[in-house]
Amino acid sequence: MQTTQTHADPTAPETTPPTAGARGPAPETTPPVVAGPGAATPAAPVAGGAGSTPPAAGEPAPAVPVFTAGVRVLFADDGDAATLAGPATSLAVRPVRGGVRTALRRLAEGPLPTEELYEGLLPAERVHVERILGRARHLVAHAVLARGGRAPEGGARRMLLRLEPVARDAEYRPVAVGSDATVRLSRFAFCRSRDGALVLESPLVKYRAVLTDTAARTLAAALGAPGTPARLGADAGLDAASTADVLGHLVGAGFAELADEEGAFASDAEPVLRQWDFHDLLFHSRIRSGRYDDVFGAVYPHRGAIEPRPAVKPVPEGPFVPLYRPTREEIAERDPSLTTAIETRRSIRGYGEKEMTARQLGELLYRVARVRAHYTPEPGGTRDEVVSRPYPSGGQGYELELYVTVRRCAGLEPGIYYYDPVGHRLILRNDEEADRESLFHVASRATGMEARPDVLVTVTARFQRMSWKYRAIAYATTLRHTGVLYQTMYLVATALGLAPCALGNGDADMSARVLGLDYLQESSVGDFLLGSRRPDDSVAGEPGEGWRMLNSPEWSLPENP
Repeated sequence: MQTTQTHADPTAPETTPPTAGARGPAPETTPPVVAGPGAATPAAPVAGGAGSTPPAAGEPAPAVPVFTAGVRVLFADDGDAATLAGPATSLAVRPVRGGVRTALRRLAEGPLPTEELYEGLLPAERVHVERILGRARHLVAHAVLARGGRAPEGGARRMLLRLEPVARDAEYRPVAVGSDATVRLSRFAFCRSRDGALVLESPLVKYRAVLTDTAARTLAAALGAPGTPARLGADAGLDAASTADVLGHLVGAGFAELADEEGAFASDAEPVLRQWDFHDLLFHSRIRSGRYDDVFGAVYPHRGAIEPRPAVKPVPEGPFVPLYRPTREEIAERDPSLTTAIETRRSIRGYGEKEMTARQLGELLYRVARVRAHYTPEPGGTRDEVVSRPYPSGGQGYELELYVTVRRCAGLEPGIYYYDPVGHRLILRNDEEADRESLFHVASRATGMEARPDVLVTVTARFQRMSWKYRAIAYATTLRHTGVLYQTMYLVATALGLAPCALGNGDADMSARVLGLDYLQESSVGDFLLGSRRPDDSVAGEPGEGWRMLNSPEWSLPENP
């Protein structure tokens, strides 16, 4: 048998895996390996299911093979080859004759119990089909069929749910769920609509459960509260055997959990899992390759349908204040070395009596966030419109914007300003004292009410600037950019002798209201405090109580920059 993995032209529908851009992790170009029929993986589900040899008493019926959503079986005109064409990848197989062709045709129409799928095939033909399905494991899901045969409307077998692999190494073994067991969804499981179907997903599970039947959907909802198989099955209208089958596969895969002797569930009690919040683990699982099978990276999902956001935000109207522009020569004369700035950098939440100045603020913004250059592609070209700024940005997206709230700054009136990175000026957006104090209060609260800064820099993101180009990683990349910007601000503020402090929390809804922004189009992703530094504030000498120097104590610097 010859099998060939094929990748067609990127413009061809449903055959080609999308490719990632230079700044995004590349998506899987090799099909994910999952346990399937013919695979030599002892922990994998085995072929079988309703209508085949009955499972042992108390054991759930094994799942049967079924193609994942969107897979088509295309037979060549010469009658000797077939292509299993999926939404992202395809697999060409040969030879495909006689019973092998018959089995693939049957499987293309829907899941069947094993003896029906292989009915009339010679033993060698069955082995051939199993090998094909093993090689096509990235296109093969596992269907749980209802006991008792066909659907009420007749025809196809009644499929309760379909477990689709989303990772290379996906595998599971269904477990027996006793009649006296208590079952509940994992704290990390969730339902959503996907391609017109209700699916059950979890960052802990390398499968997606497509709830194809009303009973399975009802059962999944009932699993939101702990219950026994009898109660759950009654809610879903399933007989005891079918209920045990569905629960056995959901528990085996990891979507649902069995309570222990004390009534506790693993996702609530296990020490490692207890320290993961649901949204954190889901976010982690979706922004890295490995257990996510959707389009990933710089694939320009909206090109040709939606216009991209401009590289430079249109400047809002309002009174403006020109800012000081430093020269390279004067900075070179007085700036500390990079090592000095790095070694003396720290978060400072107390401030000097003397206020920071508009000159210092202007220099910091110029060195941190100005637009240095702007590239405009030729009409009809394929390159992106991009800019260059002092800090790095994936794909040169530069979606971050800065808003400056001033409480105390010599040479600058209190107010809430937008920083124009091209004109290097502050544009007044809001002069309401109550709004200023609301922003400062939230920022101070993030420091335990310790800080009362001179200036608050609110970092916002123009989200569609990134999501127009990237799938799955757009927001994660924005957060990475925020961290990069934070460090750049820290080092420049340290070099200027200011007191900097990045914050880990803010109120995006409130800042959107105060700044006059649409929460879904542009809202805050970071906040940074600035103020004057006390003359006696120093990192020189020995560290404080409870600290001890470890690596290179001779690096301890005698004075601040």
